[in-house]
Amino acid sequence: MNAPLPGHAASSPARTDTPLLSVDNVSLEYHISQRVVRATHRVSFDVDPADRFVLLGPSGCGKSTLLKAVGGFIAPQEGEIRLQGEVVNAPGPDRVVVFQEFDQLPPWKTVKQNVMFALLASRTLKRAEAEERALHYLDKVGLGAFADAYPHTLSGGMKARVAIARALAMQPKILLMDEPFAALDALTRRKMQEELLLLWEEVRFTLLFVTHSIEEALVVGNRILLLSPHPGRVRAEIHSHQFDLHSLGGVAFQQTARRIHRLLFEQGPGPETERELDFADIRIAY
Repeated sequence: MNAPLPGHAASSPARTDTPLLSVDNVSLEYHISQRVVRATHRVSFDVDPADRFVLLGPSGCGKSTLLKAVGGFIAPQEGEIRLQGEVVNAPGPDRVVVFQEFDQLPPWKTVKQNVMFALLASRTLKRAEAEERALHYLDKVGLGAFADAYPHTLSGGMKARVAIARALAMQPKILLMDEPFAALDALTRRKMQEELLLLWEEVRFTLLFVTHSIEEALVVGNRILLLSPHPGRVRAEIHSHQFDLHSLGGVAFQQTARRIHRLLFEQGPGPETERELDFADIRIAY
């Protein structure tokens, strides 16, 4: 295991009284065809240091829009977003986004140069220090031997790892991932989930992760916020720290997946469903 570089700003696993990220009654809107669409309605949640916090919901529930708002790309219509107590009103290097399209890697730059680019463009580090940090994180994601390769020679999974290395090299306060593995085949996606969790165990960064896959949310997250169909409202928060890739197919895992599906898509459980549910790890939002 590699030691963190000096000055590494990755999140500490220790929980604090003050959340790292606070989303308070945030409503988001966007314009289409001369009308206004409300993407989310008064959504609130807190993310603590070293959380793997997942936004889960059906397509169109506003989870990606929420992620963009946390990134500072969209201003809330109401409510506010605070990072370490400071109101988020613009993008910044303390929040780095990994999207699902990995062809955003400039093809004329090598893997190492792609990771270095943001460090140099933001004047975070000088060239020698940027190269050292880029190689450090490429090694962490298992691509040290491909530092001089070009993106067109890489598989989809390898491009995903370059994007993660590039994001972590900026040492953000929180890493934002918008369905980063959705475009990958099932086996590669499973491998990337495993590698992300191993990397988190080593670095303990804080993660805000968007997905519409219930299984992926249970595997990746230690906390899951369930958002209703459009417009997105908070349905519940699930604590899922007990699950990992080895839990797939297990009875408890499948029961929790079914509970989540009911909470997301059913208006209200009947008497039998209520008796079946164990709410010890579920916080319902009203």
